[in-house]
Amino acid sequence: MARSVFLLDAFAHGPRLEGAAQAARDAGTAPAADTAVVRPAAPRAVSPGLAALALALVLGGCAAPAETPLPAVPTAASWREAGAWAPAQPADEAPRGDWWTLFGDPELDALERRLDAQSPDLAAALARYDQARAASALAGAAQGPSVSGSANVQRDRQSRQRPLRVLGPNSPDLYDSATLTLDLEYEIDLWGRVRQQVTSARAAEAAAQADLASARLSLQAQLADQWIALRGLDRDAQLLRSTEAAYARALDLVRERHDGGIASGLDLARAQAQLEATRSQLRQSLAQRAVVEHAVAALVGESPSTFSVETRSEALPLPSVPTGLPSQLLQRRPDIAAAQRRVAAANASLGVARTAFFPSVTLSAMGGLQTSQPGQILGAPNTWWAIGPTLALALFDGGRRAAGIANAQAQLDEAGARYRGQVLAAFQQVEDSLALIRETGAAADSEAAGLAAARRALALSTARYTEGAASYLEVVASQAAALQAERSLLDLGNRQRRATVTLVKALGGGWSPA
Repeated sequence: MARSVFLLDAFAHGPRLEGAAQAARDAGTAPAADTAVVRPAAPRAVSPGLAALALALVLGGCAAPAETPLPAVPTAASWREAGAWAPAQPADEAPRGDWWTLFGDPELDALERRLDAQSPDLAAALARYDQARAASALAGAAQGPSVSGSANVQRDRQSRQRPLRVLGPNSPDLYDSATLTLDLEYEIDLWGRVRQQVTSARAAEAAAQADLASARLSLQAQLADQWIALRGLDRDAQLLRSTEAAYARALDLVRERHDGGIASGLDLARAQAQLEATRSQLRQSLAQRAVVEHAVAALVGESPSTFSVETRSEALPLPSVPTGLPSQLLQRRPDIAAAQRRVAAANASLGVARTAFFPSVTLSAMGGLQTSQPGQILGAPNTWWAIGPTLALALFDGGRRAAGIANAQAQLDEAGARYRGQVLAAFQQVEDSLALIRETGAAADSEAAGLAAARRALALSTARYTEGAASYLEVVASQAAALQAERSLLDLGNRQRRATVTLVKALGGGWSPA
């Protein structure tokens, strides 16, 4: 019978209720003690055929696995960081759209199209999906009969000492033989073994299809993230170049004052050190940009040696993502759908393992033509045929079948646990992204105010130095503070945009106002 009934949290820690009687008592369907009993009439004779059919149906029901609910996942009534939430059901087939167009960059749009056409990682994921489709088709073919044919023409020599020689002791040692054969085999799926194999294969195919969608979404998000990082480094390099020019002018001013005996050698050394430190930061930023550019090339299937992206300092827009995100977005995560379908595949595989305890019934039929005169093979006397069922059952296997069921059950438990972990990870990723977008936005506001103050301090310290009221150390400190504040502001804006990409990925793709 069905081995176990899973509660919603059975994969995590729930008990299993064994037996139909216990299930009936729990459901309140067991007869009460004082229920009137109606004595049946005298039993009628049951034909052996009907009895065999009834037994097959009962045993088939024992072999079929019970419907396995997905494990329960702790959820909340709303996102902790923002918006309302409702329980989700997989809808990963829903269109996701070209969500990266939110950043308004035609170059990114073109690269995303190239990624879809040229990415080797995406091609590998597509090949894995094609393998799953082929495996599903192969499993489905087992539901129908197999028909094969053969033809054989040969020259034979039989031994003189062969028992039961053809045509007796006086038959010729040498003779010709021609045979045409048609063979048909069909497994009668009484216990649902073939049906469960097909169910498992189709669920695995659906999981592979979801894996393909997940790989595409992941690569799209990775490319968008790298592109945002690249454009952020372009703006950082532009800032450092303008700062380098400003520090070079400041160095010229200090050198003039030093040559005129107004500034000390210490002031000159500080101005030179500040300029060289900025040049070093610029070279480091350019090195990071080159690495990111190479990563973009690999993502879109191009050689990093020939791929290049022109420098552009315009800031990418920051998409406005509503905090009250529709709960349906989480339903569209393809990795969650893949995990759910692998639970279904493992459940069907458990049913296949249980059928090993029941005999396999195969109906075979074969026939054809056979003669020792190949030129006259098409004749009624040359016909032959054979038909009949085959019943096969393993009587002793040293516990192999029981171990197979235990293994299938463990795989089902693992698939359920992985599904639960995938959903929890999805919740975490959405919450993380919402928190990053909100907090980095608030930090950027504070950093902007700090930058304005740092620029005022730089202007005042420069004026005081020019007037001889302060040392160049004040100028250097103000320069460093202003540069750090401006670079931090650029970085926070970059992190906000990258967190938006992560949020889109966490929600399973793009969305539409509808």
